This record gives sequence, structure tokens and C-alpha cells, in this order.
Amino acid sequence: MTNKILLEISVESIEAGAAAERGGADRIELCADLSVGGLTSQTSLLRAVRQKIQIPIFVMIRPRAGDFVYSSAEFAQMKKSIKENREAGASGLVLGILKPDRTVDIDRTRELLELAQPLPVTFHRAFDACADLTQALEDVVRSGAARILTSGGAATAHEGADNIKMLVSAAGDRVTIVPAAGINAANILQLAAATRAREFHSGLSSVFNHEQADYVQFEKEVRAMVKLLLTINPE
Repeated sequence: MTNKILLEISVESIEAGAAAERGGADRIELCADLSVGGLTSQTSLLRAVRQKIQIPIFVMIRPRAGDFVYSSAEFAQMKKSIKENREAGASGLVLGILKPDRTVDIDRTRELLELAQPLPVTFHRAFDACADLTQALEDVVRSGAARILTSGGAATAHEGADNIKMLVSAAGDRVTIVPAAGINAANILQLAAATRAREFHSGLSSVFNHEQADYVQFEKEVRAMVKLLLTINPE
């Protein structure tokens, strides 16, 4: 098992995906509409990105913005999206479903994970909307997801660092805790030390305006984070 700390970058275009790979990212999360936290993109985009990059591509499965309590029709759409993206070459999937009482919907999450097989699944930041993060961790573990994307229930990973550290400790090797939200080169080393996490997620929205499409700068920002993480665990 490698000691390297992994970096995942969320993107919504071919250009951003290619820039993330050039910058040294270990994986991308492919979405549409990152401005609302990411929705499911067209499978045609996945196919196009897959032709351009070699690193793993995890695809967001989220039918709409807003809360994570989904109707029967929305759940059916999620199942359809999983099947389509699995067949289109996704390396993994990212999803999350809650009940109205802000607990993890274990049964429907399991149903989606079974449909996703053999792809690994990340339970996304729906986790942070749960009323009890400790119980939510146990529920996600029971569902069988491989990772949890989280800011520790706070607006940013920096604000939720103490909770993330607690989750990393409680999770052990049962599920991988992936800090997210507001992570960039200015704080990733501090967060790595504070949380002891082994994977990190960033969309670079705190330092990069996606509407400007300056992918040279995007690549530089990714490379800066990668270089900093390598100072902790050089390859």
C-alpha cells in the first residue's frame, strides 16, 4: 500500500480534466453545474474526457440541486445514470441519499451500490447534512461505500477539521474519509496535518473562476497542491 496522499479534483469540462491530469491529480470527479455542488453530466462528456486522460474518472450521480431526499422518479433517474455511466467507462461513482429526518438512507444507498458494481462508490457531501455525523459514518459503512466526501459538517474543511479528524479516526480502514470544501494550496498542508486524512478533494473554487477558463492557472494550482502533498510522503 502506497503512503502517497491522493488528490481528487472536481471538473466539469474536458479542458479542466486534462489540466488536472497535467497538474498531477490522482483522480477527477466529473460533474455538471459545479456552481450548485455538482450534478450528473452527460455520458457524452465522460466519453470525451476518457479519450483525453488516463487517470480515474469518478462521475457524480445527482439528479438535481437542493436537498438529498429524492422522489421515486428521481431515484429511478439515479439508477439510470449509474447504468449509463458505468457502461460509458466511469472508474467510480459519487452519490448520496438521505431520509427526511437527515439520516442516511441505507436501503436505497445499498441498492445503488449494488447497481454500480464493480465500481467503487463515494458517498458525497450529503453526509454533511446529516444530523449526527458519527451515526452517519456508521450508516455509510453499513451501506458499503468506499469513501465519504466531507467538510466535517461545516462550510469548509478548515472549519470542520476537528470533526474530520474524529471521522478519520473512527473510520479506520472501513471507509476512506476524503476532506473537501475550500481546499487549496494555501491550506492543504495544514489540513493534512490536522486531519490525518490520506485523500483530499478540491474544486479550487476558492482560488479559480471556472467561467474565466484559464486552465493554465488551473493546472498550476493543482500542481502546487500535489507538490505540497509530496513533501509529506515523497514517492
